[in-house]
Amino acid sequence: MNAEIITIGDEILIGQILDSNSKWIASELNKIGISVYQITSIQDDKKHILKALKEAENNVDIIIVTGGLGPTKDDITKLTLVEYFDDELILNQNVVLQIKAMFAKMNYPFTEVNKNQALVPSKCIPLTNEFGTAPGMWFNHRGKVVVSLPGVPNEMKGLMERSVLPKLKETFQLPFILHKTILTYGMGESMVAERIEKWEDNLPKFVKLAYLPAYGRLRLRLTAKGEDNGLLKKTVNNEIEKLTKLIPDIIVGFEDNETLEVVIGELLTRKKQTLATAESCTGGNIAKKITSIAGSSNYFVGSIVAYHASVKINELDVDRELITKYSIVSSQVAEAMAKGIQQKFNTSYAIATTGNAGPTVDNTDKTVGTVFIAIATPTTVFSEEFFFGKPREKVIERASNKALELLRKEILKNK
Repeated sequence: MNAEIITIGDEILIGQILDSNSKWIASELNKIGISVYQITSIQDDKKHILKALKEAENNVDIIIVTGGLGPTKDDITKLTLVEYFDDELILNQNVVLQIKAMFAKMNYPFTEVNKNQALVPSKCIPLTNEFGTAPGMWFNHRGKVVVSLPGVPNEMKGLMERSVLPKLKETFQLPFILHKTILTYGMGESMVAERIEKWEDNLPKFVKLAYLPAYGRLRLRLTAKGEDNGLLKKTVNNEIEKLTKLIPDIIVGFEDNETLEVVIGELLTRKKQTLATAESCTGGNIAKKITSIAGSSNYFVGSIVAYHASVKINELDVDRELITKYSIVSSQVAEAMAKGIQQKFNTSYAIATTGNAGPTVDNTDKTVGTVFIAIATPTTVFSEEFFFGKPREKVIERASNKALELLRKEILKNK
């Protein structure tokens, strides 16, 4: 089964808000075996909505529409659906009662504008919205399903989880879709592709491989689709076993949630060790990644964003002469920062970064994109120089990922 997601709202097209609804809906549809054929964002314009609906009906079996169901005059989705289905609006008393009950709990007055929210097309099946006033609407049309949902994320999600997804599973005989994602670090997409080319060429026809690169990271996603869930699991597991033997040196985890930050946290927790960071050019981005993991307080002690030379000197005990002699962007300063934060916070490990993220080189002679990363371990400290290019955001992200990659290797070494 194929679906199209249509998001309606000028605020999306002018960049005022991020379309998170489509991402979430696509993920949930995929989990129950429905493939998303297309995602379309359109204006609050009747002709545009009608055109998008007609095109989607020609392409897919299921159409999910979000947005434009509010009580104000700029919310035109419901009236446009009435025209599209050659229908009329009727007052649904169940929706009236639901809105009145919600407003009574909040001590809000029930107005004529709110009552208009209970006007729904006669051909639709109203879907109860427990978090708002606009009901969802389910249409069965020429063998296709069209669902209209509010654009407010928590209202949309509530309707999807309680009504739409269960009803889709009841309505259609859906295949199984299985995803398995392998997380790799330290090697570019083209080099990985070359190493696994023969394996990829011999994948079963119902298994597909996708390369998902990011700064310093590469995810390899295997997707299997079919009627026999047991066969899918067995096949994917066999293929992953083969892949692991081909690139064992760069695989750090499996599944989307097993990021490098998670792996490091598990290693430090198991070994009862701790970590701190001293960041200059990465500006706290490494600490942000580490603390995004629940339970990181068990092993992450803290961080100092030593952006200015005075902070490196006063807070991390970096010798002023090191900076004068080697420049602030140097291996010597990076290592001094790592040792300084390790001693200050009394941790097992420490990460330090110093570099030129750009767009200018400031007071150093190092090229924009040059970064020194230092790792302090229980027994030593070392640093490496990297060139991450431009722009600034790329330098910060790649440096942060590389720092975590270096740290993981050291933790694994020190058993």
